[in-house]
Amino acid sequence: MTTHIPKQFKKDKLLDQGVTLLLEKGYHATGLKEILDTVRIPKGSFYTYFSSKEQFAAEAISHYIEPFIERLTAHLQNPALDGLAALRLYYEELIAEVAQSGFKGGCLLGNMMGEIGDTSPLCRDALLSAVERYCALQEAALLNGQQMGKVRLDRSAKNMADLLFNGWQGALLRMKVLQSLEPLIACRQDLLDDYFTTSRSAAEK
Repeated sequence: MTTHIPKQFKKDKLLDQGVTLLLEKGYHATGLKEILDTVRIPKGSFYTYFSSKEQFAAEAISHYIEPFIERLTAHLQNPALDGLAALRLYYEELIAEVAQSGFKGGCLLGNMMGEIGDTSPLCRDALLSAVERYCALQEAALLNGQQMGKVRLDRSAKNMADLLFNGWQGALLRMKVLQSLEPLIACRQDLLDDYFTTSRSAAEK
């Protein structure tokens, strides 16, 4: 008896494996055969879901960011946490997970921006959309923190959200070179425990 596997399930399995390999090897070093052999899907089936490797990578970017958005959203919906506390908890979890991974991978968004962000229009659009959604959620968290009196008011929530994203991406790159959590810990502490807070705003006056 043949077991019917839903089309979306097969596509998600391909994207899951694609994200893993793209994180490990990058876009150019990741071959379709390696992905298909791991998922056990014939090459012809790949083109049922994706028109090209480039489209596959673009969808992998969107697939990758979704769990991060869902997790941060869940923290923001926790009534026991203000926006700043939600961000602190979220980044504490990310740091703990990086420690378990042995400092490998980093962030797919940052990796892909560096590798093909300026050469693949399709992937560039996917990266811009993912970053916009992610930063908008962090902006909402910081705006809530401002409304709760925890986050400084003399900087816009949007500018701080962009700074947080940019700082974290740089910290991830240094983490891989240093093989240390220190850049990530420093980024979290310097921004979320210091620079973004109302106490820092008062100290600068």
